[in-house]
Amino acid sequence: MPSIDLTGKVAVVTGSGRGLGLAYAHALAAHGASVVVNDVDEAVAEAAVKSITEAGGTAVAEVVPVGTSEAAERLVNRAVEEFGRLDILVTNAGILRDKVLWKMTDDDFDAVVTTHLKGTFTCARAAAVRMREQGEGGTLVLVGSPAGQRGNFGQTNYAAAKAGIAAMARTWSMELGRAGITVNAIVPVAATAMTETIPAFAPYIEAMRNGDPLPDFLRKGEGFGTPEDCAAVVPFLASEAARGITGQAIGIGGDKVALWSHPQEIRAAYADGGWTPDTLADAFPTSVGAELQTVGIPAPKLPEA
Repeated sequence: MPSIDLTGKVAVVTGSGRGLGLAYAHALAAHGASVVVNDVDEAVAEAAVKSITEAGGTAVAEVVPVGTSEAAERLVNRAVEEFGRLDILVTNAGILRDKVLWKMTDDDFDAVVTTHLKGTFTCARAAAVRMREQGEGGTLVLVGSPAGQRGNFGQTNYAAAKAGIAAMARTWSMELGRAGITVNAIVPVAATAMTETIPAFAPYIEAMRNGDPLPDFLRKGEGFGTPEDCAAVVPFLASEAARGITGQAIGIGGDKVALWSHPQEIRAAYADGGWTPDTLADAFPTSVGAELQTVGIPAPKLPEA
């Protein structure tokens, strides 16, 4: 297998001031890429750049909220101005505005969709234009979520945006294939500010912060670990070792890596001349409805006390 060497490559990582985004930026820099760090908080962005450069990497900060075309152009232009090119885009920026459907406001919905879904679109479009002009291929890594794969209570906006991101990865992998640009979604699961609010995980995350390792039932059984555990997939997908991988949704967390299936038909039934409400009511329970699909992120399987 080719070695993971990204020397000479240039990456933009949105929302990379902290958490998973910072881990992705560090991983890319550790493998030789120059990185444009993005955050809405200048102090956070500069601290992230400092941590990367102190570790021997190369990085600059671009402080702008992701979502608009103007923000996307700023990020791509910063990469080109500082480092001469753009090879890798990681669309990690995101926010949460969790509420159940009947309490969610237009602003709650629009804010999350603008950052996650539109921000992914605008940044990917700007990056694709630049990569196609360069004529040397490239890598788009779109950050999804289990909520987008299965839905999650109280996350209409977030789940919809993340499901859309996975769909865009499949679509763009077809559109950009001829240009040598791979497009994949990743589905990370890690101890972050978002997941520490889950009661089942909270005590283990607190123990981890005090120096205790996460137990195997979390790292293996739940595929749950640190942001750094998730970061390995990003330089891998950006490398020559992954040139044949595109249009996929790849889950990673803890000690686990997985491939998510694409939505597909699982059962079918047929009626000569088509269906009526009555024939559907009669046949559905014993044909296509015999094994209805579950929804939601499965509850963690905790060891018995």
